Amino acid sequence: MIALDDNGYFITGSDTDAGKTYVGCEVVRQLNVAGIALETRKPAESGCQPDASGILLTHDAAALQAASGEREPIERIAPYRFRAALAPHRAARLENRELRLQQLIDACQRDDPNHRLIVEGAGGFLSPLAEDGLNADLAAALQLPSIVVVRDRIGAVNQALMTVEAVNNRGLVVAAVVMNRVDAEIEPGMDNAADLRAWCDLPVFACAHAQPLPPMFEIPRG
Repeated sequence: MIALDDNGYFITGSDTDAGKTYVGCEVVRQLNVAGIALETRKPAESGCQPDASGILLTHDAAALQAASGEREPIERIAPYRFRAALAPHRAARLENRELRLQQLIDACQRDDPNHRLIVEGAGGFLSPLAEDGLNADLAAALQLPSIVVVRDRIGAVNQALMTVEAVNNRGLVVAAVVMNRVDAEIEPGMDNAADLRAWCDLPVFACAHAQPLPPMFEIPRG
């Protein structure tokens, strides 16, 4: 397990479709159960579908909202929502809007400085996020330790090591790596979590398909 950070975590991925939201929600649930005061942010979300009144409905932010017990309005969790299922800055362009890094930094400010902050990025760590920034730039601005989510499949160790190196090259800390089994079936004999542990000195957790994330955090008592 890992020591609980005082500020929170940036949930990032080795690629898109790694299951960041699933793991992020599991992190939120674990901390909620432990009584840790949290705020959650998915500052930019693409691929949102309008309801009958034209309000854009989210998937990732709504999942984070549910995991945190509906404590925050969706507008606070995900203030920048776009229709096209593209990188947020490009989806924004299609709506004649401009998305800048500072807007996302501002969106991630805490309402209460004593709360821990859980922020989920969009796509991989080096994916474009705003007109003037990558996910990596948001992570650097927030100075939160990263939880790296990797889709547990062939090639996952390579993806994990590259992402860890990218995070470290930004002068940031990797708190843990989660091998997330998105697919129900995997190659027989594959154990990416064990293989990764041989190549990096980090806590590595394996999340089985559609199962709870193993306990991650050492929760201070008293």
